[in-house]
Amino acid sequence: QVMWNTAVHAEFIHDHADYGFETPGVKFNWRTIKERRDAYVRRLNDIYESNLKKAHVDIIQGYGKFTADPEPTIEVDGKKYTAPHILIATGGHPAVPSDSEIPGASLGMTSDGFFDLEDLPRRSVIVGAGYIAVEIAGILSTLGSKSSLLIRHDKVM
Repeated sequence: QVMWNTAVHAEFIHDHADYGFETPGVKFNWRTIKERRDAYVRRLNDIYESNLKKAHVDIIQGYGKFTADPEPTIEVDGKKYTAPHILIATGGHPAVPSDSEIPGASLGMTSDGFFDLEDLPRRSVIVGAGYIAVEIAGILSTLGSKSSLLIRHDKVM
């Protein structure tokens, strides 16, 4: 949301002259928005964790699986937990191909890497057509990265 809003502001600035506003010398600083965005996300995570604790929700981190016990039970890292309501938030990690599978794959990054970028790339290529890929391509392009979006087609349309 923060990066999307940043791109919206950039788009407004691009249009200022059309509405009679003179804005010479406007510069964008990627590191500033990255620091502020990261601090915002940390604050949100702290708020969510605090709210869960206030609601007496136990957070158990680890690898979990349901068991065959008669009551709802999960086992996390060898310890069993039973409760009337159990939520396993699976999270996920992208599958990154090796260079032997796709030459040059190690030069790329996952969408998570977008949030680790220390500087706005001069050029960027985003592979995929999901909403995250399209949003990242739009954000990078609007902020000044020469961006390309690659989409695979299995058949001619």
